[in-house]
Amino acid sequence: MRRFGSQVTIVDRNERLAHREDDDVSAGLHDLCQDEGIELVLGARVTGLEGKSGHSVKLRLIQGGSELILEGTHLLVAIGRTPNTAGIGLELAGVELTDAGYIKVNERLETTAPDVWAIGECAGSPQFTHIAFDDFRVVRDDLAGGKRVTTGRQVPFCMFTDPELARVGLSERETKHHGVPYRLAKIPMVAVLRTRTLSETRGFMKALIDTESDRILGFTVFGVEAGEIMASVQIAMLVGLPFTALRDAILTHPTLLEGLIPLFSSVPPISKL
Repeated sequence: MRRFGSQVTIVDRNERLAHREDDDVSAGLHDLCQDEGIELVLGARVTGLEGKSGHSVKLRLIQGGSELILEGTHLLVAIGRTPNTAGIGLELAGVELTDAGYIKVNERLETTAPDVWAIGECAGSPQFTHIAFDDFRVVRDDLAGGKRVTTGRQVPFCMFTDPELARVGLSERETKHHGVPYRLAKIPMVAVLRTRTLSETRGFMKALIDTESDRILGFTVFGVEAGEIMASVQIAMLVGLPFTALRDAILTHPTLLEGLIPLFSSVPPISKL
């Protein structure tokens, strides 16, 4: 909407954008919004709303102890989702819910009722279309006699900003939270020569590597065509390739994937201590 000429303000109750992601990711998104002329109001709490979206709205906020009033024509509210499972008779069928209101399923997506399965967001799966599709494959294969489960699967995601943000595997915040040691490799997207020919050099890519092996623990890229770059690394992770296989590959010049060579060439050596 900003690129169509509208004035846009993002209001977030958290102190930084995408607060569950790493600090450098939030900083990159913050700079991107500023580059685009999008106003950010962070660490704010909504206290009131007047008007009707599409005509005229007035939003009252508290930020840092001070009251703010934002006025505009349209309001888009994004506060998460709640499962629409109440009052549809699930209890009559013996289908139990979790405390959060999702349908209770096991790793095969079987509910508590015989011969009843649930897939996608209603079953508490990660809220991505590609995960709902994989849920379908789990149920389909199990009905055909297979033993497919939802546990242990990778959950990649891409935020389609411009440039994009994509990640698969662990982030730095997650490794630190779980006490997982890692080696960090990181380069700016400007080091990927293809970005210069595309005139879009913003962003970075980084990889987390195990400290005792060459296994890739996680990969994040904030840059042009990030989703496509991430998918290539994800395939390597799926088949258990060490990062050295990507580091030593001969990749076409000039392509975005060629940037994986300088990235993985910057992985610190395994400590001998």
